[in-house]
Amino acid sequence: MTHPAPRRRSRTHRAVAAAGTALLLTACGSYGVDPGADADTGTVTYWLWESAQLPAYQQCADDFEVQHPDIDIQIEQFGWDDYWNKLFTGFVANSAPDVFANHTSRYGEFAERGLIVPVDEYVARDRVDLSKYVTGTTELWIGPDGKRYGLPKDFDTIGVFYNEGMTEEAGITREQMENLTWNPQDGGTYEDAIAHLTVDENGVRGDEPGFDKGNVRTYGLGLGSAGAPFGQVEWSYLAMTTGWWYMDDEAWGTEFHYDDQRFQDTYAWWRGLIEKGYMPPLAFTEGGSPDQQMQAGRYAMVTEGSWQTANYGALEGVDLALAPTPIGPSGQRAAMQNSLADSISTSSQVKGAAWEWASYLGSRECQSVVARAGVVLPAVASTVDTAKEALGRTGFDISAFTDQIDAGTTFPYPAVLNAAEVQSITSSAMENVMAFNADVSSLTRMNEEVNALFE
Repeated sequence: MTHPAPRRRSRTHRAVAAAGTALLLTACGSYGVDPGADADTGTVTYWLWESAQLPAYQQCADDFEVQHPDIDIQIEQFGWDDYWNKLFTGFVANSAPDVFANHTSRYGEFAERGLIVPVDEYVARDRVDLSKYVTGTTELWIGPDGKRYGLPKDFDTIGVFYNEGMTEEAGITREQMENLTWNPQDGGTYEDAIAHLTVDENGVRGDEPGFDKGNVRTYGLGLGSAGAPFGQVEWSYLAMTTGWWYMDDEAWGTEFHYDDQRFQDTYAWWRGLIEKGYMPPLAFTEGGSPDQQMQAGRYAMVTEGSWQTANYGALEGVDLALAPTPIGPSGQRAAMQNSLADSISTSSQVKGAAWEWASYLGSRECQSVVARAGVVLPAVASTVDTAKEALGRTGFDISAFTDQIDAGTTFPYPAVLNAAEVQSITSSAMENVMAFNADVSSLTRMNEEVNALFE
């Protein structure tokens, strides 16, 4: 799908990008919005950020053009940072694409500023069956105004990729990996496994006498970033088992809860893994992405999104397996569930044709093509088995992802307004905490700054 993984970017770049986003969105709101036109034919420009998915969507475009000879689809793909910067600039300059892959964390502000088109009337007119989508995906695309801004194109959730050669050598069975438990006091069997999988340069494990935490060869748990603002793959799966939630509503809340003791205890435990030598310092994340570190043997396990399955499956020289997130104090697991959708720009001159393309992207026909490509889990439920089979060729049992959806232990990606500003504030504060330049209690002040955005 996939989800961008802001954790792959440098910390400085992320903060600068967030600040730039805020300025551009302000400009978007200041200049007004071109109402566009409703032409049913012509060229539809379509943008997406994920290069791995480009071949599948190009096939969808080719198939679509055969069925709609009076509509041409022009696809452009950009990397995550470039994608949003170009998109925001396009909104200001009235050169945005007609249709673009959108993210839950972004679309609320686009909708609030009238930059994207609600599709409720199209859905009603064409009698689109919303029940065909995987549970929980359609609700993510209902904006702060109660209107729908896209049809789900895929979905994702979180699991634990681990080096099975390392777990076998450590005497940890697959059954144990699939039934880990966690709590913020002592970390449960999850921390036990992390500690035992950590090995210093002398071959001493993290839970053995003489372990040298300043000279680690393999970290039990990998680190990608400080996880601001939502900790999608970093810490959300832990915090959500404590009964905590990000804000005062499931979506579009205006009062945040980073000052809650349950969250701060979770974050303190997670940061504590660095102090113990079981997880690398934040500065270590500049040395390579988690998948590269897994391949190099520097990480024994990482928490990652389902969108990374094909990527991890392609790593050579390592034997990896997949486990579900650990069971927390609630007695259940938890994993964030997200879904991308394709939005139509208000300024599009061919909104009729744009809807035909956007609805095709959300159709079983196109999503079957995506499913067979084996790079992401499509949102149309009837195509998921095909995707499982295709992703199964990576060697992973992806039930670690899908079982949580069936069990009802997933939770939605938090949809917020002022997302760029929230990102900027939380990135700086959380990185300071993870770098041990500030105490976890400083997140209370961060929370006040975030709440002030909504006053």
